Amino acid sequence: MNLFLGGLAVYALFAGGLYLLQDKLIFPRHATMPPRHALPEGTERLVLHSVEGHELVGRLLRARGRSKGLVIGFSGNAWNADDCFTFVARRLQNVDVAVFHYRGYPPSEGEPSEQALFADALTIHDHLQEEIGPVRIFAVGFSLGSGVAVYLAAKRDVAGLVLVTPFDSIEEIARARYRILPVRALLKHPFRSILHLDGVNTPTAVIAASDDRVVPRARTQALVDGLHDLVMFETVPDSTHGGIYDLAAIDEMLRRAFEAVAGRTIDYETKPPDPMRDDPP
Repeated sequence: MNLFLGGLAVYALFAGGLYLLQDKLIFPRHATMPPRHALPEGTERLVLHSVEGHELVGRLLRARGRSKGLVIGFSGNAWNADDCFTFVARRLQNVDVAVFHYRGYPPSEGEPSEQALFADALTIHDHLQEEIGPVRIFAVGFSLGSGVAVYLAAKRDVAGLVLVTPFDSIEEIARARYRILPVRALLKHPFRSILHLDGVNTPTAVIAASDDRVVPRARTQALVDGLHDLVMFETVPDSTHGGIYDLAAIDEMLRRAFEAVAGRTIDYETKPPDPMRDDPP
């Protein structure tokens, strides 16, 4: 009996500990490094306010010539939004690019949560649509940001989605990792992208890592199986969840993914330079 009670106590401590730590695991603000790369010339600083009044800080780079659309980027959960912004802006030209720091990720204010990120995505979209004017809007989501991008496509008219190392839901990832726990009851931020896809016909391109230990292949495949308009699904060879951003292959693949969802070729003024590698999300 004592052994049983002792095991039950350990189980309860383990479950309780994960419940209390999940915010730090899903939103590891402490692991987000300062930006390591200079912002592109002409970058604008934007400040919006959430529905609760929290400041949301982001970056916007307008296309040098005629813009082919606005790309809103959503970073991984430990990727500095400024570096995510620079990463996207260096690889996609002749488009406007915007990326915001998630709520609670300095300099943005407040506390992050699934619902907070979802609500802020709508605020960002609506403001930029009004600020820039009638333009096709595309969402690019990296890792956790793929869940935010999918939600935005479910709630607003998005012309195309590009998802890098996406998942069907964080809940399913957690269920596989913590089989003995009642994950559904404990998880506060399930990010069920597969449910948000219901009725969404947005052209979508997916890029996966060949050896992803964070988002198992099955979870990406489950998302792909739920898409109604998949225009591209490719895997970066010899890549990991974070290491995918260290490979030159991601540059061309990201460009082709955007071309696929946009339905037209991006005309580069010059051949894109071999960019500095950026930190993974």
